[in-house]
Amino acid sequence: MKPHDQDDSRPASQRPATDDDGMIRLQKLLAQSGVASRRKCEELMLDGEVEVDGEVVTRLGTKVDPATAVIRVSGRRLPPISPHVYLVLNKPRGVVSTMSDPEGRRCLGDLVADRPERLFHVGRLDTDTSGLIILTNDGDFAQRLAHPSHEVDKTYVAEVDGEVTKATLKALRSGVELEDGPVQVSKVRVVEGSHGRVSRDRTIVELTIHEGRNRIVRRLLDHVGHPVERLTRTSIGPLTLRGLGVGEMRELTLNELGTLMDSASL
Repeated sequence: MKPHDQDDSRPASQRPATDDDGMIRLQKLLAQSGVASRRKCEELMLDGEVEVDGEVVTRLGTKVDPATAVIRVSGRRLPPISPHVYLVLNKPRGVVSTMSDPEGRRCLGDLVADRPERLFHVGRLDTDTSGLIILTNDGDFAQRLAHPSHEVDKTYVAEVDGEVTKATLKALRSGVELEDGPVQVSKVRVVEGSHGRVSRDRTIVELTIHEGRNRIVRRLLDHVGHPVERLTRTSIGPLTLRGLGVGEMRELTLNELGTLMDSASL
């Protein structure tokens, strides 16, 4: 375990306080952000493991603006101090991916009605698809992360009709041409073990893509002859469903947020 992995479960909203001038000593910021103890953070600086805005900083006592400085520890991004919130939600099946719905259907806004912030979603999931979706009040972050040039890998687990053969998996890995353009699949496999086959005529498939086109996974699998019966998004970049019940949400950790910010070139 690396020293700065010590507390990567710390919520991104738990930000250290700055001095009166809005600045903070770098080793103090690292320690209060959960990177390591103050002494260990000083050692990391002296060992050349800490960068600020692309420059290695070894001088102890160096002050930084935690709201704007791009800080890396052993190559890993430490997000800036921000008033924004960053949440991940395990969307239930049947919930519309909008913050309000004129037809009165259950939507994302209903699940975060007790939050004081004005939140909006990053991308969307089909109403009949469950799984991970990001919510934030940081418009720039949402726009950049959702832009096609910055799409991060997303993993889905699908229950499909029919038996998925090795030839079909090979075809998916080679790329599939849909009516609105090609789709590249990063990874695909039939889930192993007793759960891989739901019945004689159904299979569970896991696949990873980095696209966000409308109903892309359903259209992709339907195109190769395996209509989707149930679909769940199980990961977005570093975010996973692990420990998050249906309808539950949590704040992104500093480590998760830093990774996503790098993905969005922020």
